[in-house]
Amino acid sequence: MHPVRKQRLKIVLLLVAAVAIAVGLATYSLSSNINLFYTPTQIASGEAPQGRTIRAGGLVMNGSVVRFDNGLGATFVVTDNQAQVSISYDGILPDLFREGQGIVAMGQLNADGQFIASEVLAKHDEEYMPPEVKEALEKADKEGRKAMMEAASYE
Repeated sequence: MHPVRKQRLKIVLLLVAAVAIAVGLATYSLSSNINLFYTPTQIASGEAPQGRTIRAGGLVMNGSVVRFDNGLGATFVVTDNQAQVSISYDGILPDLFREGQGIVAMGQLNADGQFIASEVLAKHDEEYMPPEVKEALEKADKEGRKAMMEAASYE
């Protein structure tokens, strides 16, 4: 092989290897920073990983908010109208946080099945609902209606 061609081949192979290493490192660093969204139904069924930062969301159940004695944080239950997840948050809750409203919490699921939140986000107006929460509620509603129809057909 001609020496110039050998040199070009070495340069091309070196560039391909460098790009492959860069893509691999970028993928590795991004994979540890991705926070996946899970619905209360998915968390209750065991699909959500324990000890890894995830996002959970749904509607805060009426009568479920219990504030801590020190005034910071609370425990509350979030639902998607099929399952419920208990969330504990030690910090100042958003001003728009209230029962019956949609929220998204970021945190980790402990071994007892309780979600320990590091951040709680509340919707910002009457019409807005986080897309993940809206999709989860719609899916739960459809599945609930389907189950009711199947039960009625057996009667």
